[in-house]
Amino acid sequence: MIVRAGIEVADARGIDAVSMRKVAEHIGAGTMSLYAHVPGKDDLIALMVDAVYAEPYGNDVAAATSQGDWRAAMRYVARRNWDLYVRHPWLLDLRPSRLALGPNLSRKYETELRPLDGIGLSDISMDSTLSMILSHVEATARSSRHIVRTQDDSGMSDTDWWAIVAPALEQVMDDGDLAVSARVGNTVGEQFQAASASPDHALTFGLDTILDGIQANLDRQ
Repeated sequence: MIVRAGIEVADARGIDAVSMRKVAEHIGAGTMSLYAHVPGKDDLIALMVDAVYAEPYGNDVAAATSQGDWRAAMRYVARRNWDLYVRHPWLLDLRPSRLALGPNLSRKYETELRPLDGIGLSDISMDSTLSMILSHVEATARSSRHIVRTQDDSGMSDTDWWAIVAPALEQVMDDGDLAVSARVGNTVGEQFQAASASPDHALTFGLDTILDGIQANLDRQ
């Protein structure tokens, strides 16, 4: 109950809002009573992180391998992690140098590695491949959250903002030396009604590129 309450507080107000006092208030308990179960805030956050890591696969270590070949499995892994950041964006504010190796994180790691086992990668390459995919998902999720925050702060959607900026940008980019950037920027703007491609496009394009690179390495062996 304490860990779930911490997650609910973080989901609603961010990780900085999590404290033993606020979690106690959330469940209607005295602050000191929490210390009988959790030593402190750092321990609570570690437990919260491990708890949400059970969500992507329900602790089913065969979940990814059941999706098809290794490429389909890794696309599934990427989407599961993307969804995790959507549900719990506060995870993006945690950058520990060493992860707390809880049981759910360990099973998540097993689930995500299994599709890469036996396809021709060394153990080091398997770990590096998974890390590269998860890092791409995290970076794209971080960018997506920044877009949402900018929209909230400005009170304008990307489409509204682009409608205002596009005419002025056309004048700025009306320079022969900027022919390529003007063309590409205009194409992106028209396609996504924003200054950059959508996070969903970035996620898919980057993931496909990573998977193509891994396949190319396997083909050269």
